[in-house]
Amino acid sequence: MEEPLLVGVPDDRSEGGDPLWWVLLVTGSLWIIFALIVFQFDYTSVSALAILLGTVCLAAALFEAVAAATTHGWWRTIHIVLAIAFAAIGTAAYIHPENTFKALASIFAFYLLLRGVFDIIVALFARPAELWWVGLISGLVLILLAFWAAGNFGHKAFLLVVWVGASSLAHGILEIVTAFRVRHGT
Repeated sequence: MEEPLLVGVPDDRSEGGDPLWWVLLVTGSLWIIFALIVFQFDYTSVSALAILLGTVCLAAALFEAVAAATTHGWWRTIHIVLAIAFAAIGTAAYIHPENTFKALASIFAFYLLLRGVFDIIVALFARPAELWWVGLISGLVLILLAFWAAGNFGHKAFLLVVWVGASSLAHGILEIVTAFRVRHGT
């Protein structure tokens, strides 16, 4: 039995690949465009950071909801819980942009912690896959960044902007690579 390439990708692919491979290609391209836009903003205000974080969390919630629609069993439950958590974090960031930066860093740290734990769990379940260790390293880095963002370690605004841009870029590249792997059915 062939192992799934990604948690959100169904196992019952035909030998020619998944006919919806292009959806991952389009979303990956959109993530890369978003990363380019992120690095061009002026991040001097906390409100701009709150809106940026809210956008990223709501996009992650949408991605998890789509992944939940394509999975079954406990994976579906995990994706639904993550979608709800990311939507709540994103909504809170939009509703209270004027709150102190400490609150924003706490919301951001919570998001990093959730995403890091999820990436580690997925990586451990995907150990038979070719590059499973990339998800493990990514999850560990996200958890370390979560504690950095929650602590009082200096340039939190810089960390927030760089993380959002870099993670959007990495997510886009991963989706594009996955799209071509799914297209060829490998």
